[in-house]
Amino acid sequence: MRNAALVLFVCFLGGCDARIERFQPNEVFSLSLAKARSTPTELAGKDASRVAQELYGTPDEPLWPESPAAESVLADKQNLFRSSGPVSSEKDGTHLGLFREHCVTCHALEGSGAGPASVFQNPYPRDFRHGVFKWKSTERGQKPTRKDIRELLGKGIPGTAMPSFALLTPEDLDALVDYVVFLSTRGEVERRMTAAAIDELDYGESSPGGELTLNSRNETEGGEVVQEVLDRVHSDWADAGKLEVKVPPFAELAGEDLAASVDRGKAFFHGQIANCSGCHGPAGDGSMPTLDYDDWTKEYTTRIGLTPGDREAMKPFRDAGALRPRTIAPRTLQDGVFHGGGDSASLYRRITQGIAGTPMPAVEVVSEPNGKGLTVDEIWDLVRYVKQLSTLQ
Repeated sequence: MRNAALVLFVCFLGGCDARIERFQPNEVFSLSLAKARSTPTELAGKDASRVAQELYGTPDEPLWPESPAAESVLADKQNLFRSSGPVSSEKDGTHLGLFREHCVTCHALEGSGAGPASVFQNPYPRDFRHGVFKWKSTERGQKPTRKDIRELLGKGIPGTAMPSFALLTPEDLDALVDYVVFLSTRGEVERRMTAAAIDELDYGESSPGGELTLNSRNETEGGEVVQEVLDRVHSDWADAGKLEVKVPPFAELAGEDLAASVDRGKAFFHGQIANCSGCHGPAGDGSMPTLDYDDWTKEYTTRIGLTPGDREAMKPFRDAGALRPRTIAPRTLQDGVFHGGGDSASLYRRITQGIAGTPMPAVEVVSEPNGKGLTVDEIWDLVRYVKQLSTLQ
């Protein structure tokens, strides 16, 4: 799979217009599921990949499923055609193949985050197929809004290899947003279909056949399971805008008032409730050692009982396209560089929601001090302290 990605990379740079007939199946997930369920998943993964292609098309000819739940997810279905396929331009200057032009070398053709350039990057590029995004305005377990993705494309992610695409036209940015949603939706549907085939349809060493076979037509039990998966994933995306975290007003302080707030925030930073220093270090310099991993890595390592440093155990997953496991690195707060934005509202959401896909926990918001959470005013004290850390060097 990694060799195939390299071939595609060279092909794209050379202007190759050879057709790409299919997205790569998610073999890493199939292997993880096989270990977790103690059953073969090859047939389930094969059928899930086939149905995903029937529903979502190919890298050159994308499709969008026709269903009520899917209707409001994309801004414009034509954006899928603008973003997919080989890089080219039309007579009116419209750019085509936007994803391959700007994104594929890091995120890979199927959005796995294992593109040819990914091995040189830390942190790795995002694998969209989990349907999990770290930097967003919504509640921890929810999808990002279109605005969230648009802002990430426009601003980039400071401290990472993700650049700003602010020079692209608004139309190109909108097209890329839709394509990121497309890849994430398609990838998550494929994953969920594979799991449902094992858990609900009796896939294993042999295919169940007949009514239980995964299919894209809602006429059999296998088709009904696929429809349930589709509706769930598309509904999650459609509902994201309703689940934004409401950020209370933030008061700018100065002088003694600011100093007192920062002192209170420092106490919360080191206290038992927030315990930020436990990961970020007493000075906020990210100095505390960690042996933990993000959720993308845990899926094919610790969650299925494998040791990330065991090369022999990791070899099948690495051969299937998994990136080498790396421990997480808590943010060095002293440098003032925040991946998800360093404005007050972003920090408030980070503290109250944690960071999806990572061990960063959420702090409960309480109406009155109770020793279990922080009030809104106390959270703003903590935000002010965190923002002050970068000025203390």
